[in-house]
Amino acid sequence: MLVSAKTIMILGDSLSAGYGIQKQQGWVHLLQNRLDQQYPKQHKVVNASVSGETTSGAVARLPRLLQTHKPDVVVIELGGNDGLRGQPPQMIQKNLAQLVQQSQNSKATVILFGMKTPPNLGTAYSKAFENTYKTVSQQYKIKLQPFFLEGVAGHKNLIQADQIHPNAEAQPILLKNAYPYIKEAL
Repeated sequence: MLVSAKTIMILGDSLSAGYGIQKQQGWVHLLQNRLDQQYPKQHKVVNASVSGETTSGAVARLPRLLQTHKPDVVVIELGGNDGLRGQPPQMIQKNLAQLVQQSQNSKATVILFGMKTPPNLGTAYSKAFENTYKTVSQQYKIKLQPFFLEGVAGHKNLIQADQIHPNAEAQPILLKNAYPYIKEAL
């Protein structure tokens, strides 16, 4: 099966920026390695992730990123920082929708990575937060990876000392969560 060369842009926060680990240990770098093995010299992964990024910040940055990199696939891994700050789910949903629209308008295939919030903000907030991803993915008919930290969250041995960020050992699990969605988009 011949796959035409594609540029995959990861628009994320610290989970994709590789906070607290070496760049080559991060799941995004591991993704490039896997693609290079399976499709030599065909796909380029652009890591446009920034630690601390919010959906609002990404909405401001995305137009220039789309213009610069002209991605074929955009992976949106955002919302965690919004949730930790207790931002209104309606605002997060509006921002995610804008990110999807802008990406689709640039002819990119979009994948959305879902996130969950810690229980300290209450069940109603957590449920509304999680539903923003489902709503946006259904509204724009895009693939949703339901919970990017599946198999990592809640496993202390896979989390850094800050109790938030996945460590180097967790990165292959994150790649395993992400890869089927990205491969399908190619």
